[in-house]
Amino acid sequence: MSKVLIIGAGPAGLTAAYELLKADKGYEVTILEESSCFGGISKTVEYKGNRMDMGGHRFFSKIPEVNAWWDKMLPVQGSPTWDDIKLGREMPLREGGPDPEKEDRVMLTRHRVSRILFDSKFYDYPISLKPETFKNFGFITTMKVGFSYMASVFHKRPEDNLENLYINNFGKKLYAMFFEYYTENLWGRHPSEIDASWGKQRTKGLSIFGIIKDYLGRLFKVKNRKVNTSLIEEFKYPKLGPGQLWDVTAEEVRKLGGNILMNSQVTRVHKNADNHMTGLTYVADGTEHELEGDIIISSMPLKDLVGGMNDVPAAQAEIAAGLPYRDYMTLGVLVPKLNLVNKTDIKTISDIVPDCWVYVQERKVKLGRFQIYNNWSPYMIRDIENTVWVGLEYFVNEGDEFWTMEDDKFSEFAVQEMVEIGLIDSPDDVIDTHVERVKKAYPAYFDTYDRIDELVDYLKGIDNLYCVGRNGQHRYNNIDHSMCTSFEAVRNILSGVTSKDNVWSVNTEEEYHEEKATEQSEELD
Repeated sequence: MSKVLIIGAGPAGLTAAYELLKADKGYEVTILEESSCFGGISKTVEYKGNRMDMGGHRFFSKIPEVNAWWDKMLPVQGSPTWDDIKLGREMPLREGGPDPEKEDRVMLTRHRVSRILFDSKFYDYPISLKPETFKNFGFITTMKVGFSYMASVFHKRPEDNLENLYINNFGKKLYAMFFEYYTENLWGRHPSEIDASWGKQRTKGLSIFGIIKDYLGRLFKVKNRKVNTSLIEEFKYPKLGPGQLWDVTAEEVRKLGGNILMNSQVTRVHKNADNHMTGLTYVADGTEHELEGDIIISSMPLKDLVGGMNDVPAAQAEIAAGLPYRDYMTLGVLVPKLNLVNKTDIKTISDIVPDCWVYVQERKVKLGRFQIYNNWSPYMIRDIENTVWVGLEYFVNEGDEFWTMEDDKFSEFAVQEMVEIGLIDSPDDVIDTHVERVKKAYPAYFDTYDRIDELVDYLKGIDNLYCVGRNGQHRYNNIDHSMCTSFEAVRNILSGVTSKDNVWSVNTEEEYHEEKATEQSEELD
């Protein structure tokens, strides 16, 4: 019986374990997870009955295999949610699906509302062609935006950095208004210093032209139009937050005979003189343990994987050691209300703004984005009729002044920023707060990243090592893409294919997704 060791119990690791065990080919599967939670950065944190989504996770995919997989774990609702009942809102229901008022194992269908807060005004994200947009701009800014975009159409810049990519797609004026500061706040680097591949991956097909095309498609009700992920109007969401999906998956893995070791940090991975993995070392309860394995599937950060591997050539070791990450802090803030006025036609409990999250483009604060958990799922909030549960998101580096700040000091700082941008009137309005920190939340595309292909080629040459997921490939993957890397890895293992090209090609070219959709039917960050 072949022993498979899987590092990490996030979306990629748990997907790989489930797929291998479901195939029933006699594999002995052990997952090692450093923390006490399933889901990696897709976990849900509960604090005094209120749940927090780390980073915000919309469940939307164009890949049929992923949608079918989600539906197996959490079937789509067949009856309305509490807030839809209360407000008389109509949402799509699946005949025979579970009732979220009676069952927990259910996937909800939710409205997608994401906007930008800039100069104390709301703008759609992505920018739309609504009259409100041009009203907010004013005549002069509207003209500047239009001429700036036309200039970018006729004078394309070389897309060798993120700044040039954004200017080509949106024009210099819109870039300066809505992309430059936010991107620098997110990564701690100016967009001109960041590889353009990040933008190409995260904004495939998104541009002023794409927005116009989508607007005309809606206006003339074009059938079967392709919709960019950033332009979707509805998405799926687990009743109790994204971590629920991975809690359920872990339960299914155990039912199938999988072994899951929590609070077990992998510190070293071992390979022999033939460049073949033989096992790993992990630490649990302060004690080192060793496990032998025939196959290793890793979703741990490439920097840590290669850093813990023996006999790595100097060049590849240098690349791995230099790979950058951005870490993440969020402050859950419980308030009776927000000062934001709901000027949309979307009904909400207590008539709060309907946004799932808001991108903050105000240069006077460090706050990058805030979530309104009430709008993700009514079951995330203990007292949804009388409180608003908000997540203030900050992009930081592990060890910096924010990361090392005491929780009460960070809470005081972030709450003051809420006052600064008018979300609340005074710190006295706050009922309670809770701080969460997430390491290596965002693999970054600068420093040694420009040499990552050398490292990937080396890792592909290790016959029984499979790198999957966001951090496992140092690629800013959505959940569906992370899962697909595991689908591909498991297919290779089951069929004896030694090439890793298909595993590493996920989310690099649009053709991959089009081919997958065509194979299964005509049918994700």
